[in-house]
Amino acid sequence: MKNKLLPFLIILSSLIFVIRLFWVQIIDINDVKLSNKNSVEKIYNFPERGYIFDRNNKLIVDNELFYDLIIIPSEIQKLDTLEFCEILKINKKTFLEKIEKAKNYSKIKPSVFISQISKNDFAVIQEKLWKYKGFTVRKKSNRNYLLSSASNILGYISEVNDYEVRDDSYYESGELIGRQGIEKAYEEKLRGFKGVNYFQKDKFNRITGPYKNGIYDTISQPAKNINLTIDFDLQIYGDSLMINKFGSIIAIEPESGEILSLINAPNFDPNLLIGRDRSKNYLKLKNDTIGKPLFDRGLQGMYPPGSTFKLINGLIALQEEIITPNNKILCNYGHFYSKNRFMKCHCKSGTYNDLNTAIYNSCNTYFATIYKQTLEKYNNSKKGIDNWKKHVSSFGLGDYLGYDHPLGQPGLIPDSNYYDKWYPNNRWRAATTISNGIGQGEILTTPIQLGNIAATIANRGWFITPHFVKKVTNDSINSKYKEKKFTSVDSVHYEKIVKGMYDVIEKGTAQNSKINGIKIVGKTGTAENFIKINDTRKQLTDHSIFIGFAPMDNPKIAIAVFIENGYWGTRWAAPIASLMMEKYLKKKVNRKYLENYILNGNLMNEYLKPYSNDNFTINE
Repeated sequence: MKNKLLPFLIILSSLIFVIRLFWVQIIDINDVKLSNKNSVEKIYNFPERGYIFDRNNKLIVDNELFYDLIIIPSEIQKLDTLEFCEILKINKKTFLEKIEKAKNYSKIKPSVFISQISKNDFAVIQEKLWKYKGFTVRKKSNRNYLLSSASNILGYISEVNDYEVRDDSYYESGELIGRQGIEKAYEEKLRGFKGVNYFQKDKFNRITGPYKNGIYDTISQPAKNINLTIDFDLQIYGDSLMINKFGSIIAIEPESGEILSLINAPNFDPNLLIGRDRSKNYLKLKNDTIGKPLFDRGLQGMYPPGSTFKLINGLIALQEEIITPNNKILCNYGHFYSKNRFMKCHCKSGTYNDLNTAIYNSCNTYFATIYKQTLEKYNNSKKGIDNWKKHVSSFGLGDYLGYDHPLGQPGLIPDSNYYDKWYPNNRWRAATTISNGIGQGEILTTPIQLGNIAATIANRGWFITPHFVKKVTNDSINSKYKEKKFTSVDSVHYEKIVKGMYDVIEKGTAQNSKINGIKIVGKTGTAENFIKINDTRKQLTDHSIFIGFAPMDNPKIAIAVFIENGYWGTRWAAPIASLMMEKYLKKKVNRKYLENYILNGNLMNEYLKPYSNDNFTINE
């Protein structure tokens, strides 16, 4: 029995060993195991990053050839360090740090020593690279941004960091990834999927041929091209209008929710964040604490909407049957909204405003009164303001809009819980919140939200979530960018508001913004502006705001303009908006006098006032 058992056990053990060996070497081979084999070298095939076009197929972003200097520490031989550093334009300390970093990664595996070398610098390096064993060059494409005014929309790309390599198995050190904007939001579509080839190496670390005849190699998948909703020419024009001004312009096609332009001022050229000077340039942009070019005012800036918000309160009052269009309210340079509390207005004493005149005269008394009546309808301030917030929220305010861009802010629309925190024990009433009636107080909105309000009124009560991408090659965009979202205000009420907005242009606060042959509608706004200087709250010149759309009866463009420290809505925001509408609808601007006024306008003195250490005046 024993004589028979022993051969059986030997055969069984051998069979198990063979099966295990087959499993490890053939069946259970994955990328990680192959990568850890010293005898196998992995080389990636990177697809060219997808191109980006505007809505009219004008090229916005393409690719340029760059080079990475690759190091294999084990192959390095004695070299002239000083000469090498001079060629690479680095100092000895940086050289030694990079050598140590490469060794810590792997002594036998290639890693990036210097990335994103330009064609000109590469030409110098190439001539002498033969002298430096252990260093090779790898071709790589990087971005070339042809629309420098759209950095806030496009974002940029840069190398992955250690955390990203650790958290996402797709990326390895030295690879590029989308940062901010569309580059980030559509990273997977724009990057494609890299392929990989495995090569067998001998004991001298030399490649001898494909590993296992290439059965584990994968083919790269091409990236997808993207068409943005942006109009190239309109974006450039809007950027020119915002020179020497801080703020934002947002233009939307109402019917589709497609964003025609988003201007951020001041802006920066995204090409500054490409190449070897990226870090230096980024630091310079970050350290600009006055202009803050990295801060996207259009998506991230939260401001009081000022008088533009009166349109919302008018619509809510109509829906709640607080007013009819013909109801008149008396204004005497303002009104007492509670005992010993007076709100100023520019309407002369004895002025009776109905809804229409209140809109084009921008009467504080009228809109503060109907706001207060809207809240008091329920005989309970908490119920009243929560009902009011429900209406306001249906316009996309107080929350993220859901557009296809990683940056944003929700703004603020207060409710009863908000005021309970500030005024506990039920110590607040409708009058406490009266500033909400005129778009001041606690209300905060972003410019893109204001643009969406304009689009919603243009559509008479609905909007499609604003978005930046119109088309993806051989793919579809998210279905939510085709769905209509209706407000809680019935469509029948909007025409009354539109009529008032038309009269704002014809005989109200924005008569300087008429366009021959085009019926435009709009609403100016002015918002108080404060800053903290050495822990002291000081008031600065008011913000200038405008929202509107054109043409009145068949809207093709809705717009919001927000100019920081721009005085009144009629002074800067309204003219800029009308020029943008004229440019888009007529493809040219005939009002050269107005265009020159805006192009030559300079508000930099306003922005520097708080930092001058001098006493200053506001709203001059």
